[in-house]
Amino acid sequence: MSKIAILGAGESGAGAAVLAKKQGFEVFVSDMSKINDKYKKQMDDHKIEWEEGHHTEEKILDADEIIKSPGIPDTAPMIVKIKEKGIHIISEIEFAGRYTNSKMICITGSNGKTTTTSLIYHIFKAAGYDAGLAGNIGNSLALQVAEDPHDYYIIELSSFQLDNMYDFRANIAILLNITPDHLDRYDFKMQNYVDSKMRIIQNQTSQDAFIYWNDDPVVKKELAKYNIKAIQYPFSELKEVGSIGYIEEGQYKIEKPEPFNMEQEALSLTGKHNIYNSLAAGIASDVAGIKKDIIRQSLSDFPGVEHRLEKVCTVRGVQYINDSKATNVDACWYALESMKTKTILIIGGKDKGNDYAPIIPLVKEKCAGLVYLGADNKKLHDNFDALGIPVRDTHSMKECIQACYEMAEPGMTVLLSPCCASFDLFKNMEDRGEQFKELARNL
Repeated sequence: MSKIAILGAGESGAGAAVLAKKQGFEVFVSDMSKINDKYKKQMDDHKIEWEEGHHTEEKILDADEIIKSPGIPDTAPMIVKIKEKGIHIISEIEFAGRYTNSKMICITGSNGKTTTTSLIYHIFKAAGYDAGLAGNIGNSLALQVAEDPHDYYIIELSSFQLDNMYDFRANIAILLNITPDHLDRYDFKMQNYVDSKMRIIQNQTSQDAFIYWNDDPVVKKELAKYNIKAIQYPFSELKEVGSIGYIEEGQYKIEKPEPFNMEQEALSLTGKHNIYNSLAAGIASDVAGIKKDIIRQSLSDFPGVEHRLEKVCTVRGVQYINDSKATNVDACWYALESMKTKTILIIGGKDKGNDYAPIIPLVKEKCAGLVYLGADNKKLHDNFDALGIPVRDTHSMKECIQACYEMAEPGMTVLLSPCCASFDLFKNMEDRGEQFKELARNL
């Protein structure tokens, strides 16, 4: 019996453990942190051995293969030892892909992944397709393959997941954009991060589809390096050479595989960044053979994604917007670009090697105040104080909301769009957004 060790017992790790057990492997799960009770029960129900708070090296290093949580960096001591011993490390997505022949619609990019993935899933479900939502959102792909299989999987993929994928094949691959992000995990080398994102097209054949943003300079440069076998479906904001999806004279248009158009004003998602997301989702649905009237209706009634430009409440004439998912500078740029009123911007958290220069012109144009929210706000002071915009320094969401309440005037917007990861003060991005919403509503 082959042995599999799984590092990390969150959604992906616990799901991989269930699938591995079902496939007859001897399974051992190890997590340096405390395991959520939900996942402990899941593993106990399947009689899977697990440990928390430490790693038992002899058991892990005795495995034939390792499934690693995407959150664990390659520099972690246990990973270094595994590599020294030459044990193959894969992701949960790679492992799950071995045990299903379902169609895989995979989405990556520095920004817009969650919105685009959720929108495609919304369209597929409206069309009556048997689809599962997986990857960074939804339930573990491995768990669904093991216990709740679907004909289609709509999968949001991070660069960390792609790093440990080798034979997995995306039937429809979507690359939204590539801008600096997570550089702390890639030796602060942009090319390493770019190479990771480009892995989404590995193993694609002439029967597959590759959908990508034709306006992205990094993507356009990278494509010249690859022999792409899949059918290509480039899209852009406006019609340009090669693009088959674009906006023209107020019309949302897709030229192929089946021509399709609708009024841009009918799209439920607003803002320039959401044009790209809506085009990518529309093309993917068109490729999958979904009827035009269903695509049109679904693009019109999609409710949006929690923590992504989520309108929370209006207090004393000030609108509060939760964009906690904006964990990099580019995402904050798109959020600011969509603001129609003077804005109090909440920014800060765990910096990932950010270059704030791209948002400085928009900060000058749009912001009436800046509220720094982090354990260490020195880099924010260094980058933004000289702009002459009022700033407040805060170290908890309660302090932050109070500062916003004092600074914002009627007609303004308070925007949480932090540019940074959340782990310095919060459990995760969702916790940051939930605290923001609760405190804003309680004003």
